[in-house]
Amino acid sequence: MRPMAYTAGLFLVASILVAQDSESKQDSLHFEFIPAALELEIGGSAMLKIALLTEEGKVSNNAFFIFGSSAKGISASPRISDSTGFAHVEITAHRPGRQALYVRSISVTRKERVRDTLYVEVPFPPVARLVFEEPVKKLYAGTTINYRVTVFDEAGLERDERAALSTSNKSIARIDAFGNLTALKPGNFTLKAELQGVTAALKVRVVRNPVIGIELTSPVEEARTGDVVRFTAKALANRSGKAVKDAPISYSFTGEANYGIGLPASGQITPDGRFVAETAGIYTIYANSGGFSSHKTIGIVPRNVSKKLELVGHGVVKNHYTSDLWVWAGIGEFKGRDFAVTGTWGANGEAYFWEVTDPSNLVIIDTVIVDARTVNDVKVSTDGRTAVITREGASNRKNGFVILDVSNPFDVKIISVFNHDMTGGVHNAFIYDNYVYAVNNGRKFDVISIEDPAKPYRVGVFELDTPGHSIHDIWIEDGIGYSSSWQDGVYAVDVGGLTRAERNIPLINANPLLKAAGRGSPSNPVPLAHLEDTTGRNHAAFPFLSQSTGAFYIIAGDEDFPAGFDATDDRISYAAGGFHFMDFSDINNPREVALYQVPEAGAHNLWVRGDTLYAAFYQGGLRVLDISGELLGDLYKQGREIAHYFSLSKEGVFANAPMVWGPQPYKDLIFFSDFHSGLYVVRLASPDKQVGTH
Repeated sequence: MRPMAYTAGLFLVASILVAQDSESKQDSLHFEFIPAALELEIGGSAMLKIALLTEEGKVSNNAFFIFGSSAKGISASPRISDSTGFAHVEITAHRPGRQALYVRSISVTRKERVRDTLYVEVPFPPVARLVFEEPVKKLYAGTTINYRVTVFDEAGLERDERAALSTSNKSIARIDAFGNLTALKPGNFTLKAELQGVTAALKVRVVRNPVIGIELTSPVEEARTGDVVRFTAKALANRSGKAVKDAPISYSFTGEANYGIGLPASGQITPDGRFVAETAGIYTIYANSGGFSSHKTIGIVPRNVSKKLELVGHGVVKNHYTSDLWVWAGIGEFKGRDFAVTGTWGANGEAYFWEVTDPSNLVIIDTVIVDARTVNDVKVSTDGRTAVITREGASNRKNGFVILDVSNPFDVKIISVFNHDMTGGVHNAFIYDNYVYAVNNGRKFDVISIEDPAKPYRVGVFELDTPGHSIHDIWIEDGIGYSSSWQDGVYAVDVGGLTRAERNIPLINANPLLKAAGRGSPSNPVPLAHLEDTTGRNHAAFPFLSQSTGAFYIIAGDEDFPAGFDATDDRISYAAGGFHFMDFSDINNPREVALYQVPEAGAHNLWVRGDTLYAAFYQGGLRVLDISGELLGDLYKQGREIAHYFSLSKEGVFANAPMVWGPQPYKDLIFFSDFHSGLYVVRLASPDKQVGTH
């Protein structure tokens, strides 16, 4: 055991919160923690014994996972017990507060899982220093500027606390509780920050304000909802138009919506003057500096991108939940025909193969059954020869993935299986070139060579070293892997970005990640950039190079089930979450700029083609979104939705209960899987065309 950075003391209450199903075979299993009382200081470690026991108190012979805190507060090693159901675990504290250690049994079915949570109290270290962010030392009289102070504690961690700010001379400058400082007249003063007896000071000078007016311009007089209008304000020093470049300028707006029922005209304006409206109407933008202001009025009209989605075909799956899908073009004697594969969840290891050449007549042509309860993910290689289906819940706990020959979709053959060091199962996978990128135990992604599909072997691994790290999904484009890592957010990883001989220069110039690539390979994945998800629930990611602006985004979906993913025979699950648009045009300074969230539903998988997003929103159905132009703010409220489709089916596991899992645009159609009722095909129709369920 590593020595503790601080002395352990006080106590930890071990809260037994075992989630059990009353009909489960494992109702009698429970976890035991030894010791059951523990407190750690930042940087401190301790050993913990964890056992999964039977009702009689014997070790259960059932392995289990150990998860560190989702807030990266504590880490645990190892992350999985031995096969007997016992583990010696080293716990290390990284952040203060009440941190959680989660354990979950590895079971054949989700209903049989046994869970427990241990809460670890980690005291907050004393505050060590206060740092002014971007400190402005010269102000113009009559102007207002915001000061922010970052708080660091003795562990070197940034604290989410606000220091008290004050000025040494209130006749020269005054400051409010939120850090907004107004310079009243020329002179010198000291700005002081204080928290828990720790202080920081900044000497500031106020000078005469040379501004005599503001000039405000915009490139357009009218725009649509969702269009970003860039306003330019210039502080003038004289009538000849000389600018005061360092004069602070603040923006605001008022608006009157077109509808006359008292609701507000809604929009957003950034500190640099970018404005976007959510509702149609008349808006006036104001620019202010030092008591001077200017304004400009523009008209906002509806975006008017709405269309209808018409049902083309539906392949019902009645007896099992449907997971992911993949659609591909046939090869060889099947060239000119189209096929699809869908997985199953909580079933008996089935993967269904469909002919979809006639999308109005979806037919299952073959079924592959493997030792698993869930075939969560299905992928087909770009040459249409090889497929991979993932396995979770194998009867012998030897999970992994299965490699298939799909060159004849009517007679799919199992080529080989790979399950080495994948006890906990493979949730998602991706085929790129001759490699499978497999999410292993929810902790890392492994790279498996399938150059000879009959003899797969591991060539590389990518795993973060952050506390409590985990991963849900991996997507590969142009040799860049987009890893969805829950609380760690999105990582862009070089796994063999286009080689110099293969490089497409326009693409290289457009995608900044490819400019930085070149050191990574399948056997040596190299991270290029990352950005944490503000929710800590990053579940899926998709790269998006805007066709209309050239900006490069990673769209990161977060998934949440506030009441738990606990669908039963008489109750469905309800999801939450949305898609975060992260601008990676500057990979050294990525930032989240927009959000697409459907209030009544939760996000799952996604696909982008052109400047259109195809999004699965679980109980909110399939959504199609216009993502053209500069993106800013709340895309849902801006009227960017092109269409939505609720997969209401009288047949399936649940009747008339949409639960859309994943979409794939293919040719001029949109295929998607629905967890409750199977495979669907829809088509966008003109707005005035009357169609069926939508």
